[in-house]
Formats: sequence, structure tokens, C-alpha cells
Amino acid sequence: MPLAYISNSDCGRHDTGWGHPEHVGRLRAIPRALRNDFELFEQLEHRESRHATADELALAHDARYVEMVRALAEAGGARLDADTVVSEGSWAAASAGTGAVLDAIDLAFGEGPRRGFCAVRPPGHHALRDSGMGFCLFGHVAVGAHYARARHGAERVLIVDWDVHHGNGTQALVQDTPDIRFVSMHQWPWYPGTGAAGDRGPHGSVWNVPMAAGQPRETYVAAFLSAVEAAAMGFTPDLVMISAGFDSLAGDPLGGFTLEMDDVDRLTREMVSRAELWCGGRVVSSLEGGYAPERLGEACVVHMRGMI
Repeated sequence: MPLAYISNSDCGRHDTGWGHPEHVGRLRAIPRALRNDFELFEQLEHRESRHATADELALAHDARYVEMVRALAEAGGARLDADTVVSEGSWAAASAGTGAVLDAIDLAFGEGPRRGFCAVRPPGHHALRDSGMGFCLFGHVAVGAHYARARHGAERVLIVDWDVHHGNGTQALVQDTPDIRFVSMHQWPWYPGTGAAGDRGPHGSVWNVPMAAGQPRETYVAAFLSAVEAAAMGFTPDLVMISAGFDSLAGDPLGGFTLEMDDVDRLTREMVSRAELWCGGRVVSSLEGGYAPERLGEACVVHMRGMI
């Protein structure tokens, strides 16, 4: 199969409460959209993910924070901030989300498929070393980048993030490792208020692309691809990772970008074609934002088709 589709039923156990934009309906929209594309469904290697271990999560997170999340879930849950919830099922959900990314990496460096899409929640790109924020508990992609280096000897990793919000957590968790490069295009000014263009990280390995809301679609695509080209200058990654946030689509309730499905297809294919040249086509993508469920489901199908 050309693409692994990795999820876990435990991701539905993360209960954010009534009215929260990050709810289980986001994930349910993906198989619903897949039912309308039987040809794609048949091309996917469907897998239930494992759960990341505490030691694996500690590749990027403080071990005391990892244990705190587990203990809070075991105690019935708590609220980390106004937006970020730990429920009774959140440890299982978040560790399965990271586990899906690690499984996709193992496949990419093993017997394949070389590409994987991880349909997981809660998202991860705002999670910091010792705290959750912005709906996120663990930084799935950041943990994955460190895991690929530690487990599979992937010297260089390129992470790209087209979520409408800055991937502040991912940046914080990888910027001290010069051989992990990070590109984030995001709305500015907007939550979480980080990601200025001049913030290149301590080793110049970060490319932040802050963009005003309401720009023509082509403006976003061109700016993103230009940053990817800059990040790849003199740098051939062994793995490409995508923080696939679909709140950058027009009409999302939590963003003001104007991207459409054609842009999702273009961005995906551009990254896959580059990965074919760089690293034998190894691409691991993990779902981040996207808060209009039907649009999210459609975008995931378009994204997976582009990955194939």
C-alpha cells in the first residue's frame, strides 16, 4: 500500500466538554469523507496505532509533566488552562496520538509504507516541554522528529506546519537541535502571539512565515513554498514531517486564511515531490487544527490523495 492511514479509537476518549471546538466530531468526519472515495479507501493501509511510552514522550517533554498528565487523567481530569483540558481518557488519547506518529516513522524507515497520515487528536503543535496549551497535551510531531533521530539514525529532519496558528510548541521542542529544521506559516497577529519573522531560533534553523488574514490564496502558497526552499538550502532531510492543520482553509471558525482544497492538494504534492528527491519519499503527516468538521474531512481526503 502506498500510504498508511493510522489512527486509534482511544483518540475519541479525549473529552473536552460541551461547546469546545476541538471535539471528537473532527475525527469522525474523516472516515465519513473517506466513504465517498472508495478508491482511496482501498489504497490505504489501515492501522490502529500503539501508545507512546512515557520514555518516548520524554524525548521532547519533561518526564514530570508526562507523569502529571497521566496522573490527572487517572484522577478524573482537570483543566490546564481556559482552552486545554485533561479528561479521564486524555492520557490514552494523547499517547495514542504520539504513538501513531512513531508508528508511521517506523514504517517509513522499515518495510513501508514510506508515507503515513496520522488522524489523531488532541493536536500537538502548541504543547511545550513542561505544559500543555492551545488544546494540545503532547507534541506528536516534535517527539517524532527526536524519535526518528534516536531510533532510526535520521540525521536531518524537516518539519513543515501550515496550521493557521503558529506551531510554538514544535518550535520550542526542536529549535535547540540544529539538524531539525522547522517551517511555520501562520496568521499574524493571532493566537498564540508567537512566530515573528525575525525569530529564527538559537541556531537559525527556524523559518517563521507570519501572514495577514484575508490574503489571496496564491500569496499563502507562494510564501510557504519559498520558506521551504530556504529551509532546504544546503540541507537534505532524511524525513519530512507535516503538521497538517486545516484551520488554514477559508471559512474555518478559528482562522482567517483563504486556502481551498486545491491548495491542500498543491502543498501536499509539493512536499511529496521534494521528499522523493531528498529521502526516498519519506513523509509523515499528523493532523493538527481544523474546526469545521465537514471541511476537515474533505481536506484530509484531498491530503491523502496528494500523498499517494
